[in-house]
Amino acid sequence: MSENNVVSRYTTAARINHWITAVSLILLALSGMALFHPSLYFLTNLFGGGQMTRAIHPWIGVVLFISFLGLFFRFFALNLWNRDDTVWMKNLGKVINNEEEGLPELGKYNAGQKLVFWGQSILILLLFCSGLVLWDVYFEAYTSIDQKRLSAVVHALCAIGAILIWIVHVYAAIWVKGTLRAMTRGSVTRGWSWKHHRKWFRQEVGKP
Repeated sequence: MSENNVVSRYTTAARINHWITAVSLILLALSGMALFHPSLYFLTNLFGGGQMTRAIHPWIGVVLFISFLGLFFRFFALNLWNRDDTVWMKNLGKVINNEEEGLPELGKYNAGQKLVFWGQSILILLLFCSGLVLWDVYFEAYTSIDQKRLSAVVHALCAIGAILIWIVHVYAAIWVKGTLRAMTRGSVTRGWSWKHHRKWFRQEVGKP
C-alpha cells in the first residue's frame, strides 16, 4: 500500500505500551482464574504450578498497573466526553449497522472506545488497590480479615468486569475492518480515517 494512502495513528512507544498492557491483562486473567476456582486449577501449569502462580500473579499486576498508567497519561485528554459522544451513543444502532452518515464527525476516539478506556481505568485501579490488601507477603500486617474478605469480593468482581470489557474491545477491533492495523503497524488508511474518525483525520492531514 502506498505511503500516501496511510495516516499515522500510534507511535512505536504507544504501541509497545499497549501490548505490554494487553499481555499483562491476559496473563493476569489466566493466573487469576487458576486461583479463583479449583476447576480452573489446571491453568497453573502455564505458570509452573500453583505456588509459582500465586507468587507471580501480583507482580504481573504491578506491571499491568504501571503500564496502564502510561496509557492513561498518554490518552486521557483524548478520551474526555463531549456532546458528539452523547449523539453517537444515541445512534448506536446505526453505528452497529455500519450506517455512520449523518453522525457527528469524531475525534481520535468514539464514545465506545472512551467507555472502554474509562471502564478499564476504574477497574484496574480497584484491582490494584484490592490486590495490595490481599498480598499477604508484604501487607498482611496492615489489613484486617474483614478488609481482606471485602477486597477478595471486589477483586473478583472487578476482574470479571475487566475481562468482559477486554473481550468487547478485541471484538470491536476485529469487527471494524482496518482497526487492528493501527496497533500492529501504527497507521491506518485514509479511507478508514475519513469514515470512522473524520475530525481527527482533518487534524492529521492539516499537520505539516
